[in-house]
Amino acid sequence: MKVPQLEKKPELKSCHNVNWEDNYSWIHQKNILEVLKDGSKLLPEVRKYLEEENEYAKFHLKDTSKVQKKLFNEIKGRIKLDDETIPFKDTKYYYWTKTTKEGNYSIKLRKKIGTDEIEEVWNGNKEKEKLNTEYFGVGDLEVSWNDKYLGYSLDLKGSEYYSIYLRDINTNKLLTETIKDTSGSITFSLDDKFLFYSKLDKFHRPRQIFRHRIGSSLENDELIFEEKSDAFTVGISLSSDKKYFFIKTSDHNTSEEYFFDVNEENPKPKLIKERNKGVIYSVNSWDGYFYNHTNENAEDFKIDKCKDLLKQDWEPYIPAKQEVLIGGLTFLKNWILRSEVNNALAKIFVKNLKTNIEEEINFTNEVVIDPGISLKEENRDSNNIFLSYSSPKTQGRVYDYNLETKSKKLIKEQEIPSGHVPENYIVERFECPSHDGEMVPITILRHKNTKVDGTANLLLYGYGSYGASMSPGFSSSRLSLVDRDIIWVTAHIRGGMERGMKWWKEGKLLNKKNTFEDYIAVGKYLIKNNYTSEGKIIGMGGSAGGLLMGAVVNQSPSLFLGVIMAVPFVDSLTTNLDHSLPLTVGEFDEFGNAMDNKDHFDYIFSYAPYNNIKKMDYPHILITTSLSDNRVLFDEPAKFTAKLRDFKTDNNLLLLKTEMDAGHGGKSGRDGAIEEIAFDYSFVLKITDKI
Repeated sequence: MKVPQLEKKPELKSCHNVNWEDNYSWIHQKNILEVLKDGSKLLPEVRKYLEEENEYAKFHLKDTSKVQKKLFNEIKGRIKLDDETIPFKDTKYYYWTKTTKEGNYSIKLRKKIGTDEIEEVWNGNKEKEKLNTEYFGVGDLEVSWNDKYLGYSLDLKGSEYYSIYLRDINTNKLLTETIKDTSGSITFSLDDKFLFYSKLDKFHRPRQIFRHRIGSSLENDELIFEEKSDAFTVGISLSSDKKYFFIKTSDHNTSEEYFFDVNEENPKPKLIKERNKGVIYSVNSWDGYFYNHTNENAEDFKIDKCKDLLKQDWEPYIPAKQEVLIGGLTFLKNWILRSEVNNALAKIFVKNLKTNIEEEINFTNEVVIDPGISLKEENRDSNNIFLSYSSPKTQGRVYDYNLETKSKKLIKEQEIPSGHVPENYIVERFECPSHDGEMVPITILRHKNTKVDGTANLLLYGYGSYGASMSPGFSSSRLSLVDRDIIWVTAHIRGGMERGMKWWKEGKLLNKKNTFEDYIAVGKYLIKNNYTSEGKIIGMGGSAGGLLMGAVVNQSPSLFLGVIMAVPFVDSLTTNLDHSLPLTVGEFDEFGNAMDNKDHFDYIFSYAPYNNIKKMDYPHILITTSLSDNRVLFDEPAKFTAKLRDFKTDNNLLLLKTEMDAGHGGKSGRDGAIEEIAFDYSFVLKITDKI
C-alpha cells in the first residue's frame, strides 16, 4: 500500500535568534478551537491525510483482525458486565450505580430507606440513544440535596466543552435552559435554589464561577467570581461540614482560595491567603476548625488548623515529613483519616479523636498495593467506613471496616468471570540508579512461568509529569499481555510525586530531561538483570507520557522493539510558543515559557520530539490521537508522523490512527475503551510475533 504523504509547505520559524524550518506547520488551523467543536471545519486536505493514515494503519494491521477480536473478548470476559456498586446511604435514599451486559454506560439507581422499591434516576444508554450521537461523554452527575433534581453534564464531541442539564427526577422534565461551554462540574446549594458552575472562556479555560437560580433564565445568572490570570483555572466545592463553599483558583504550581457561608444570600467570596508562587494550599472545615493542606514551608505538605479564617491563627496539626507526601483529610465525628505516600507506596492512617491516638490501617500482607477509603453513609456519626485495595496481581476488594473494633468484612470483590488466580503472578518492587545516582522505583508484574533469562519481551510504561504518581493498582486488561509472557513494568520516574515534591521538581522545567534519563535507566537496568534484552522492550505512554516516548525514542531507539504513543505531546515547542491554546499558559511552571525565556526555549528545543527527529533507524511505532482532543491537538502527532516518515531509515512500522469522533480520553463507552486497548495490544503481539 502507498505510504501516506502530507504535503510539505516549508515555513521558517524564528525565536530568540534561532531559526528552524517546519514543513508541516500549516496543518494547524487558526480556528482550531472551532474545529474541536465542529469537525466539518477541518481543512479537507488534512482530513484526507488523516483518513489515508487510518487506512494505512488498517492495512498493515489487517493480519491482527482476528487477534483484535480475541483480545476484545478476552478483556471483556474479565469484566462483570451486569455489576452494581455498593450503595451509599444518604439521608433519605440509598444511591448506587449499575452496568448491564447490553449497555455501555452506567445507570444510577436509588431506593428510599426502609423500602424495597428501586428507582432509576439516570440511564446513560437511553440518554445516548435519545441524542443519537457517536461520542457520549458524561462529566458530572449530581442529585440535589432535596433529592428532587438531577444535574448532569455532557460532552458530545470529546472536546470537553460540557453542557449542563437540570432535570426534575419525578417528572423527567428539564427545569432550565441548557448551560453551554462549561467545565462540566455541578455544585448545588443546600437549599436547592441554586447551582454553581464554572464557565469556559474563549480559550477553553474555566475562569468564572456563576450562580444559576433553578428555573430562571440564564440571562439572570450571577457572576460571583472571576479569575483575571490566563494561567489559573477555577472550581467550587462544598466543605465537609457543609458550612462553607470554597472557590479554588490555581495553576499546577500555585493556588489561591476564597470562601463564603452557605447561607449568604448574595455571595461575596473572601480571600483566605493571597497567592504566593510555588505555594499550593487547600482549606476545608470540620467541627469548628479550618484545616489547611499546604506545602508552604513544607515541601511535601503539612496540615495546619485554626478556629477563625479572618484571624488566621494557624497551628500545626500534621507536620511535614521529608520525601513523604502528606495527603488530605477525611472527617467523621470521632475519627480523622488521612493518607501518606512514601517511595511510591501509599498508606492510610486513622486518628481516634477521643484518645488522640493515630494508627496505620492494615489492608493486607501484600506490600505493593493501591489502598483507598470512602464513606459508607452521609451520617458522619459512624464508626464504619469502606476500605478498598488492589495490587498489580490482586483484583479490587472492598471491606466494611469498623474503626473502633478494627474488624473488617469483605463485602465486594472485583469479579473476573473468565477466572483469575493471583498466585499465578509475581509482583516485584525494585529501585535502580539513574544517570545522576537517584534511585528510581520500579513495579514489575509477570507471570510465574515467564523466564527471567533475557528472552521475554517487556512493556515499559511511563508518564512522569504534573506531579502525577502511577499507583500500583490492578488492571485486568494487562493480563492479556502478561499471560503471553510479556512482562509489564511501571517506571516511577521523576516528574511524578512518588517520592514527594522533590521528585516532581526534579522532573520539570530545566530538569525535565531527568524524566527521560530515568526511563532509559530503568530500561537498561531491566536488560542488565535479564528481565529482557535490548531491542525487546515496548515503550508505552500517553499525553505527557507521549512526550516521554517521543524523547526517549529519539535518544535511545535501539532499546526498543516498538513504541506506543497515545495522544502524544510531541510538538511541545510549537505548542509552548502558542499562548492562545487552552493549556499552554497554565503549564509554564511545568515546562517553561519558551517565548519569554531563552533558557527555557533552548532547553525545550533540545528535547522536543518533533524538533529532534534524526536520520536513523527507529523501532516499530504506533501513534494514536483524536480529532476533538483539546489537550493535545491532533496536529501534533500528525506532524510528528509525517516528519518521521521523511527521516527514518528503517522499514519498521510507523502507524498513525486518528479517532474522528473522540477526544483526549479516546472513544466513549465501555466497548469503545476495550476496542482501543485491544488495538494497541494487537500491535504489541504483532511485533513480538505472538499472533
